[in-house]
Parts: sequence; structure tokens; C-alpha cells
Amino acid sequence: MGGLELQRQLAADERRIPIIFITAHGDEDTRARALQAGAVDFLAKPFSEEALLTAVHVALEDGRDDA
Repeated sequence: MGGLELQRQLAADERRIPIIFITAHGDEDTRARALQAGAVDFLAKPFSEEALLTAVHVALEDGRDDA
């Protein structure tokens, strides 16, 4: 199962989990689909430490909103 399929399955199961995609083979179409479906971020390798930390911070804040 790929990342987008896992994202769809989690949504179908009504499991709201913040998702950060990390890929070495991402394209703009895949990025757009992931973000449109609710991903926190879509990071293509190589990415900066700052980009990852920002995405994690956003994901943690998003998770708190659902608590």
C-alpha cells in the first residue's frame, strides 16, 4: 500500500491522523493530491531540517485541535 492509499484508508476509517509525506520520487500531481486530501506537508528529498521541524510542529498542533 502506498502513502496516498494509506491516507485514503485512514480517512475512510474516520481516523484523523496528521500526515507528513516524505518522498524521494514525488511529483507535483501527487503532492497536490496529498495536500488536497489533508496532508500536513509533502516534503521531497532533500529537504531542510527546518522544513521537517516546521511540518512536525504543524502536525502536533493539528493533533491537539482534535483532542
